[in-house]
Amino acid sequence: MTQTIADTFEALALDAPLLRAVAHEGYTRPTQVQRDSIPHALAGRDILGVAPTGTGKTAAFTLPLLQLLTHRKQGGPKAIRALILAPTRELALQVDESIRNYGHHLPFKSAVIMGGVNENPQIKALRTGVDILVATPGRLLDLMQQGYVKLEKVEFLVLDEADRMLDMGFIHDVRRICAKVPKARQTLFFSATMPREVAELAGTLLTDPVRVDVIPENVEKPRIEQCVMFVAGKDKTNLLVELLQDMDEDGLTLVFSRTKHRADRIVKRLNQSRIRAAAIHSNKTQNARQKALSDFADGRVRVLVATDIAARGLDVDDITHVINFDLSDEPENHIHRIGRTARAGASGLAISFCDMEELKKLSAIEKQIDTALIVNDQHNYHSAETARAYYEQITAQASRKKKSPGGWPSPRRKRMKTRRSGMR
Repeated sequence: MTQTIADTFEALALDAPLLRAVAHEGYTRPTQVQRDSIPHALAGRDILGVAPTGTGKTAAFTLPLLQLLTHRKQGGPKAIRALILAPTRELALQVDESIRNYGHHLPFKSAVIMGGVNENPQIKALRTGVDILVATPGRLLDLMQQGYVKLEKVEFLVLDEADRMLDMGFIHDVRRICAKVPKARQTLFFSATMPREVAELAGTLLTDPVRVDVIPENVEKPRIEQCVMFVAGKDKTNLLVELLQDMDEDGLTLVFSRTKHRADRIVKRLNQSRIRAAAIHSNKTQNARQKALSDFADGRVRVLVATDIAARGLDVDDITHVINFDLSDEPENHIHRIGRTARAGASGLAISFCDMEELKKLSAIEKQIDTALIVNDQHNYHSAETARAYYEQITAQASRKKKSPGGWPSPRRKRMKTRRSGMR
């Protein structure tokens, strides 16, 4: 695909009212995702955008959306013409604010549908008529089932941060919603990453899309030290308690569990051991999740136990440790999990527990990150049997790669020193 390069918003062929609004917001040059998306969107193409947060993707879909709505006059009763799905209340509000700012000189009405707040004002806004609806999946489905939302007139469908919707357990809700939107529509689909389930969703929603990939420039590589601890499955909780009791109580630790029920069991055991902990997963109510996150961010609990719901949706700067109690089924998720530490220039430590049943997952993770994790065998629950199986696995892989350049370095053993200031 030949990408369109434009150094100014005028060169993107935006209408005068939108250019005035962009100038009023203080923007003079489009970002890469805006340069590469807007011309194709204005031409009516579906867009598959792989772009991290902070690259300007909100304008990349709101600007062409507003222009196309202006040009495609709608006759008959007023109905929802554009639906934008967002994973969180915060993002939904941000998108709606952008629509209002960029559409300041245009006659469109927008509304936000989201959970965690009174639904009556939202229902009132829907009754008065809405051109553009921004919504989180859960509340939208609820209002659809109550008969307040009709999507048969939708011309534009936008999915923002689709990978976070996967993390938060919304993918099935998104599929149900999209099934109610006409197939004859234009779809703009954005995600920071493209794990398998998100790629499959995109494949069912998009028609001959233009793919836009954005690689952020000048991003400092996080300073994350990683290690793996081999342990029998039955000893994982004891090992976790031992590690946490040896850490600085002022540090914040994020623990990842494979299942919701296990997360709850871990929290119960930690609290019994006088380690302040809370759980966050899709079985928790919105209020319970918000309270757990708030308590964690404010230090009222020092350990947050999560399923992959929080892998990309969590934004707390002071997490010093990430512990993978269970290895992720998707190697890509490992990167997003450990990325919750070492924020804002800080350093962090990521510890992965591995039992005999998880050796294949460990191998897949090491392939994904193109390195072998440091092996820490200096703990009371070290499983020599699992370690031997791992080294046999590594040896077999090295033998197969012997005639090929590159490959991963040999695994290293390392004694991870434990100090009052935390594990290093």
